[in-house]
Amino acid sequence: MTPHTPSGSFLRSFTLAIFSIAFLTVATVASHAQTPKKTVAAKAAATQGPPYATRAEAMQFADDLAARRDLDPAWVRDAIGQARYNATVSRLMQPPAKAFVKNWRVYRSRFIDPVRIAAGVRFWKANQAALERAEKEYGVPADIIVGIIGVETIYGRDTGSFRVMDALTTLAFDFPASHPRARERSDYFKGELEQFLTLQSRRNADPFEVRGSYAGAMGMPQFMPSSWGKYAVDFDGDGTIDLWNSPADVIGSVANYFKAFGWQPGMPTDYPVSFDRSRLDMDALMAPDILPTFSVASFTAKGAVLKGPALQHTGPLALIELLNGADAPQYVAGTENFYVITRYNWSSYYAMSVIELGWEVAARVNP
Repeated sequence: MTPHTPSGSFLRSFTLAIFSIAFLTVATVASHAQTPKKTVAAKAAATQGPPYATRAEAMQFADDLAARRDLDPAWVRDAIGQARYNATVSRLMQPPAKAFVKNWRVYRSRFIDPVRIAAGVRFWKANQAALERAEKEYGVPADIIVGIIGVETIYGRDTGSFRVMDALTTLAFDFPASHPRARERSDYFKGELEQFLTLQSRRNADPFEVRGSYAGAMGMPQFMPSSWGKYAVDFDGDGTIDLWNSPADVIGSVANYFKAFGWQPGMPTDYPVSFDRSRLDMDALMAPDILPTFSVASFTAKGAVLKGPALQHTGPLALIELLNGADAPQYVAGTENFYVITRYNWSSYYAMSVIELGWEVAARVNP
């Protein structure tokens, strides 16, 4: 949620990090497959602002999109034209008014809680066969898949209530100008709008029936349209991909996403780390941020202390810092698999929440 290109770090760094934390609401999404694509439902009661049919640049974009994707021009114009500016979507994309104080303990408490753990246990037990098959086919452990789905939407409980069509169109043509990267992000959302309409046309589905996050992410795993197109799979073999109602499709799609971004089977996500203060070069250790850069030898030469299996690790490592407000930070040594989790959301806090939620659920499923 995924960054930082439109299909990777850029996507997840500024979307999933936001809507995974606070703003998801219960979705009312039903099956869309039987809605004829020539009919676009108008549901203005749930929206704000005038329709984009009044905006010449939006209609020109619709014509160009239809030509690029070989879609019905009238259908595309009707869809974009009926979309409405949503002021709430725009407001939620504004830069924060004041600096955010990072606190791992507070962040962790939002996701590692009895509600998510209990829901995760139920999800795991109900879908154990699919989780085992995904681990066998993609190499991604069940606890990581379960951790992602739990952090994102509490296993489908909170998949978002914004009309995706309105959210994407608003962010494509009215991304907050006060944002320092407004133009880049507006272009990104134009691409996501194009992907979404292409997907809905292919599914013969009404774009206005789909609900998701205020950034346009959809379903249990909160895939953006581009991620849906690239990584979603029909894991239950019923001929359709359903990321709302098919846990198997969700499980397979999350696993496929991680495999595509380089998940290495059998590799831990992180190791404990401490420091030898007599030779600690913290600036050098922190310089690459969360990108694994150091060999074990170079890592320990700069004052990081590893023990046990960590000393046998053959890949690069990164020093992961988790701030705790005014209290002392916590640290782990992150591997390439830790970094892969951040391809879903560019945040070490997010990655640790996924890992620890998965651990907590696994401990109760397999005590």
